[in-house]
Amino acid sequence: MTDRRSFSLRNVPLLSRIGADRADTVRTDVDAASAGWPDALLLRVDRRNQVLISEGRVVLGKAIAYAEKPPENAVFLGRLYDGPHVWAVRAALEGPEDPSEETEVLDLRRAGQVFDDTSAQLVATATALLNWHDHARFSPVDGAVTKPARSGWARVNPDNGHEEFPRIDAAVICLVHDGHDRAVLARQAVWPERLFSILAGFVEAGESFETCVQREIAEEIGLTVTDVQYLGSQPWPFPRSLMVGFHAIGDPEQPFSFNDGEIAEAEWFTRAEIREALDHGDWNSESPSRFLLPGSISIAREIIESWAALD
Repeated sequence: MTDRRSFSLRNVPLLSRIGADRADTVRTDVDAASAGWPDALLLRVDRRNQVLISEGRVVLGKAIAYAEKPPENAVFLGRLYDGPHVWAVRAALEGPEDPSEETEVLDLRRAGQVFDDTSAQLVATATALLNWHDHARFSPVDGAVTKPARSGWARVNPDNGHEEFPRIDAAVICLVHDGHDRAVLARQAVWPERLFSILAGFVEAGESFETCVQREIAEEIGLTVTDVQYLGSQPWPFPRSLMVGFHAIGDPEQPFSFNDGEIAEAEWFTRAEIREALDHGDWNSESPSRFLLPGSISIAREIIESWAALD
């Protein structure tokens, strides 16, 4: 057998694409933020994290039509490369200025694969920031009501000046393979039948990414893995995670052991079997395929596709 212990991602994960300047220096410059507001664009995100899209692009309205100056609840997303600032607010969706423009109401999970690079970046950032604000209204120090600051990139305790910044929950996601032509796919107990993916878990305090990969895989399916190698990362704002992708080597002769109850079943699949499943689409497919794999919005899909594409 050919040794294929190493591979890399073929494409940038969909939610890791860059299409706008994050313009972080504007966040703390009140004058610059205010000066850009009259010409700024505004992204509305509703309570279900849905946005309005048209032909693969998120619909952006005029900020000045929403308020005369940046309101407290607005978050600064950056600047388009052709100039205008872009902000986001949690608000009801409104149609585009042109009533003949066809639009859809979708969320990031369902529309990420059709977004252009700019829309993917703006919606992912807005979703993560607005979700954080929804759950960070009180200080973890003394319970005081906090206020948004730094154009939505911080919250401040008005009593003592303590600042809190957007929280990111780090998680690893890993494809376990044998270094040749087999890889492990697993199904969580809460998932419907036939839905399989690679293994993932949250990083614990005092733990490295690589150690987390080894611990999570041992806990979930009982395998001891080696040669843990980094592949790439992707924001996953549901509600505020960062998925860090890896692959690692496992031994197909080692029996599975579902130690934490999270995984209902796992199996070693050949590259040919995984390629066939990929050809049948994803979890939303009506295919009678033996098993179904994640959609392209997830870094899991890119990892699986990149491994399956090896000759």
